Amino acid sequence: MDFAFDSRTEALREQLTAFLTEHVYPAESRLTVEPDWSTPAVIRELQQEARGQGLWNLFLVDKHSLPGERGAGLTNLQYAPLAELTGRSIQLAPAALNCAAPDTGNMEVLNEFGDEAQRKQWLEPLLSGEIRSAFAMTEPEVASSDATNIRTLITRDGDDYVINGRKWYITGAMNPECRIFIVMGLTDPEAEVHRRQSMILVPRDTPGVTVKRAMTVFGYEDRDHGGHAEVVFDDVRVPAGNLIGEPGSGFAIAQARLGPGRIHHCMRAIGVAERALELMCRRVSERVAFGKPLAAQGVIQDWIAESRVRIEQARLLVLKAAWLMDTVGNRGAHTEIQAIKIVVPQTVEWILDKAVQAHGAAGVSQDTPLAQLWAGLRTLRLADGPDEVHRRSLARRELRKYQG
Repeated sequence: MDFAFDSRTEALREQLTAFLTEHVYPAESRLTVEPDWSTPAVIRELQQEARGQGLWNLFLVDKHSLPGERGAGLTNLQYAPLAELTGRSIQLAPAALNCAAPDTGNMEVLNEFGDEAQRKQWLEPLLSGEIRSAFAMTEPEVASSDATNIRTLITRDGDDYVINGRKWYITGAMNPECRIFIVMGLTDPEAEVHRRQSMILVPRDTPGVTVKRAMTVFGYEDRDHGGHAEVVFDDVRVPAGNLIGEPGSGFAIAQARLGPGRIHHCMRAIGVAERALELMCRRVSERVAFGKPLAAQGVIQDWIAESRVRIEQARLLVLKAAWLMDTVGNRGAHTEIQAIKIVVPQTVEWILDKAVQAHGAAGVSQDTPLAQLWAGLRTLRLADGPDEVHRRSLARRELRKYQG
C-alpha cells in the first residue's frame, strides 16, 4: 500500500490550501443565513472564485462525457486529502467547490445509474451548481437504519408512478434551490427483501409534494446548507421514465451511493479534527490559569498529544479505505469503509469535546465554531447508518472467517 500523494494531488493541495487561506477563512465571519433558506451570498461568491480556479466537482469521475463542467477524474486516494482540507471550513468550503452532501451523492447516482435523459435534465445543472438536490430515504415511522423497513410506496399506474409516504431529516430540502428529490420507496412489497425498493426522481414542484417543516439538529437549523426537512408525498404522480435504473434496484443503488458518501464524510471529518486541534492549541497558548498558561498544564498536554495520535490513526485508516476502493472496488473495501464510519466520527467527537473544554464557556457559545461542529459530528454517528449497524456487520464478517 502506497499512500504517498502524487504530483497532481500535491499541486491541488497547494492550490486548495491557498484558496482556503485567501478566500474561505476570511469569508467565515461574513457567513450569514438567508431567511428563505437559500444558498448564502458568500458561498455564491466563493463558488465563482473556485470555478475560475478549476477547483470544481473534484469528487466526481465523469463517466459519460457530459458537456460543460465535469468531474476532475481523481481517484479516491487523490481526493482524500482535498476533502480533508475542505473539512477545515465545513460550512463554506465543500459547498464552495460544489463538493457538498447531499448533492455529491445524488450526482454520483445520476452519473452511475441515470439514463441519458435524466443526466441531461438533472445532472448537468447540478454539476454547474445551478440547482440543489435532496435524497429522501429516512422515515419517521420506521427504523431507517434498516433500509428494508422503508414504507413509502411507489406504485405503477399506467405510464406513471404514484408516490405516497413521509420522509424526514431530508438534508437541503428547505433550500428553494433544491429542485429535485431522489426518493426511495417500495415498488414491490412481495419481492425478495432486497428487491422491493426503487429510486425515483421527483421534481420539487410536483403536485402533492409538501415540504412540511424544518428539523433541527441539537437545536441548529443548519441553514447554511439548506437545512433538514420533513417532506410529505401525497399521491405524487411522475412519469415512469423518472425511475432510476430498473424496478427493484433501489437497495443496490443506495449501497453504491453510501460507500463514497461515507468515506467523503470521514475525509472531511479529519479536517474538522485538525481545525479543532488548531483552535485548542491556540486557545491554551493564550490563556493563563493558576499562575501559568493552560498549555503548561499536564492534562491539556495529554489532550493535545492524544488528539494528534488519534488523528494520524484515523487518517491512515481512511487512506487505506480510499486505496482499496480504487484498487479492488467498493465491495472489496467494505470492511474498511465500515471501520472508518465507526472510528472517525467518534475520534473527531472526542477531539472536539476536548477543544470545547479547553475553551471553557466560549466553547459552547456561538463565538467559536466548536459547538456546531460537535453537533454535526455527533449526528454523523447516525447518518449513513448508526455505529451499531456497522459494528454488527463487521462482527458477522469477522466471525465468518472461523465458521466452517
